[in-house]
Parts: sequence; structure tokens; C-alpha cells
Amino acid sequence: MNLVINWDVTPEIIEGWKTPNFYGLLFVTGLIIGYFVIKRMYKREGVHEKYLDQLVLYVVIATIVGARLGHVFFYGPYFDEVDPVTGRLLQEGYLSHPMSIFKIWEGGLASHGGALALILALYLYSRRVVKLPMIWILDRIVAPIAIAACFIRLGNLMNSEIVGVPTNGFFAFSFPNFYNEALNIYDPTPRHPAQLYEAISYMVIFIFLLFMFWKKKAYEKRGMLFGSFLILLFGARFFIEFIKLGQTARDEVFALNTGQMLSIPFVLVGVYILWRSFKKKTEPLELSRLNSDPSPAKKA
Repeated sequence: MNLVINWDVTPEIIEGWKTPNFYGLLFVTGLIIGYFVIKRMYKREGVHEKYLDQLVLYVVIATIVGARLGHVFFYGPYFDEVDPVTGRLLQEGYLSHPMSIFKIWEGGLASHGGALALILALYLYSRRVVKLPMIWILDRIVAPIAIAACFIRLGNLMNSEIVGVPTNGFFAFSFPNFYNEALNIYDPTPRHPAQLYEAISYMVIFIFLLFMFWKKKAYEKRGMLFGSFLILLFGARFFIEFIKLGQTARDEVFALNTGQMLSIPFVLVGVYILWRSFKKKTEPLELSRLNSDPSPAKKA
């Protein structure tokens, strides 16, 4: 007996309104949980709250801008997609309608673009704000990123997007609200709930990273947490892509799809960083200067 769940869920919180929607709500929820996780980490090491406030600013801007631009450039479409029979506009192209780039509430975020922008932002944060080696903040930010990624994929589930390939297996989701552009129809074919698989994977990675931080003190070996994160998260992404419906035309041509090709470099970098964390002796960092308010003292 096959278990097929009919996922007839609309993304709107208020019927008929595009915003607010569940995708945006889940996206913000993931960021909030991540905020409280790293707040506890900072508190444990005596780092003043003002450093956390500045980190949030860097992270939120980089994540949203990078993930959105990653989707625009990696996945497109660049120009309008029109039904050749009916002439109906299927999807606005980002170059045809540049203002649609800003419509992040409609979905369309690429984790690889967010990761690249986030690395740049954390580099600037480490150099300009805390003035510590970049790997220090990378080891502390990965667990919050994992839980945020989990909630983003749950948002994709609510949007009936980034679906899996059809399956006759024991467990499947039917997505009546999934518009299959290849067939030009709403396609309720039972499929792998790829978004749910990713969300569960990221939740497991989040729990593992917290365990390594709090119980095993993995932060004492700089790079261990960050390297493990890259290997686990993008490794999971690589394998789940095998049962995920292609998101671009080139995904139907090559043996590996766009998501997999973008994941491989992150996994390789993670292997290198993890290897270095075992090989290189870690000297303790002096954090006492981060215990006080970094804001300039006000004149009387």
C-alpha cells in the first residue's frame, strides 16, 4: 500500500493576498531561531551584545541579497516564458521585468548564492568588527544557517515548489498546486517531497552541530564545525538533487544538474578545511576585548 499525501496547501496566510505568506513567515522564523542560537554562543564566551547586533545586520542583508541574486543568475529565467499555444505568460523573465528581482516574497532563493554572499559578509565582519580570524565566526554561524535553511525549505514546501521527481514508492506527495511548465498544466502526479527531505536533513545537521559545539567543544579546533557543515549540508544537497525535478533547461541535458555542480566545490572546500582543523595546532584566541560595548563612548 502506497502512502500518498495530497498537499493541497495554498501559500497565502490570508486567502487572496499574496502577502503575508507562509514562505515569508517561515523564512523569518528560521532567522529568529538562528539569532537566539548564536546569542547563546556569544553569551557563553562573554561577547557583548552589540557585536551580535552588527552580525545580524551583515548576515540578514547578505543572505537575502545573495540568495536572491543567486536564483536570478543561476536559475533564471532571464526572459519571459510564454505558452506557445495559448500565449499565456507562464513566468516573468528577470531581464524583461527587472523589478521582479525584488519580489522575494514570491519565493526564488538559491542557497549557493546566499552562501557566497554570506562568506563575503562574514569576511568583512571578521575584519572590520570583531577583528578576529574569519574562521572564528564561521564556526559559530553554521548551526544558525542550518536551521534557517531548514525553515526556508519548509517555505518551499508551502509554495509547492522545488518538487521531486515522480515516484511509485511507499511515500509520496501529490502537489495539486504545482504548475509543471514542461507540460503546461497543474500536475498532481505523486512525487518525492524533495523540500521535506532537505528540511529534515538540515534539521539533523543543525542538531549535530549544536552537539559538537556544546558537548564536544569542537570550536576549540578552529574550522572543524565549518568544514563539517560544508560537507554535510552540501553533500546532502548533492544526493537529494538526484530525486529533485530539474529547475533549468540545462538540468535535462547534463548528468549532474545545476544544484549538484554548485555543491561540489563547497564539499571539497569543506574537506580541506576539516583536514586542516585536525592537522593544525589551534592557539586560544583572546576575547576579553569583546566583552565590552564596542560603541564609541558618548561625550558628556
